[in-house]
Formats: sequence, C-alpha cells, structure tokens
Amino acid sequence: IAIGNRVTSIGGSAFSNCSSLTSILIPNSITSIGAYSFSGCSSLTSIVIPDSVASIGDNAFSGCTFLTSIVIPNSVNSIGDGAFSGCTSLTSVTIGNSVTSIGDNAFYGCTYLADVYYTGAEEQWKAISIGGSNDSLTSATIHYNYKGE
Repeated sequence: IAIGNRVTSIGGSAFSNCSSLTSILIPNSITSIGAYSFSGCSSLTSIVIPDSVASIGDNAFSGCTFLTSIVIPNSVNSIGDGAFSGCTSLTSVTIGNSVTSIGDNAFYGCTYLADVYYTGAEEQWKAISIGGSNDSLTSATIHYNYKGE
C-alpha cells in the first residue's frame, strides 16, 4: 500500500487486521500514526516511518508478528502504549534521540528483541520515560550514539 502525499495522519484502526498487508510506505506528509492503525496486520514485514512523524499511537503496530525490525526516526517524540506489543519476530529496533516517552507495554511480548540502536547518548536514554512491562526493550543490548549503517 502506498499512501498519498496529501494525507497528514493515519487514523485509528485505519488498516487494522489487514492480514494480507505485507509492506507499507508512509509518505513524508504524515505527522501521526493513530491508535491501532496497523494492529493485527499479521503479514506485515516492512514499514518505513518517515522523519515527519512525531507520534506513534497506542497499539499502532501490535500483533504484527512478521515484523523483524523497525526504525523510529528522530522526529518521533512519543511511542504509545502497546505500540509494538506482540511483534514476536522483532529482533532489532532503532530509536531516534527525540523520543521522550515509551508507553506501557510498547514492546511487550517482543521476546526476540535483542538489539536497540539509539541515536543519542546513554544519558539521554536514561532520561526517557519508559512505561511498565517493557522488559523485552530494557533487557536488550542498547547501542548508544548509533549513526546508521
């Protein structure tokens, strides 16, 4: 699916439970991804979140069981409750240094999450408000000052 450049936000439950959806290209016009917008898209393997997005809503990508990695750009300042919960194949996540809060259960059930690539310093990471039940995230190896590949 390709979303048009005139769209500025992806509303709640917009693509929820689209079990055949495998990839999504989100245009730079999008500033927010609503709650449950891609929840239950169990075949989704690829998501590109542009630098224009400032927030990722509650349970936005929950249950995307084939998603293996995600890059959250520096523009994002908040990751909602349960945003990536149940993404059981997720092995790595890159988090931009503008993130100030990660909601409860945002990475709950991401049992294979091994590496977190953070674009900021360790002190900045420690200042992020990380909600409860994010053990998969907090027990992963954190790579600070990540510059990309």
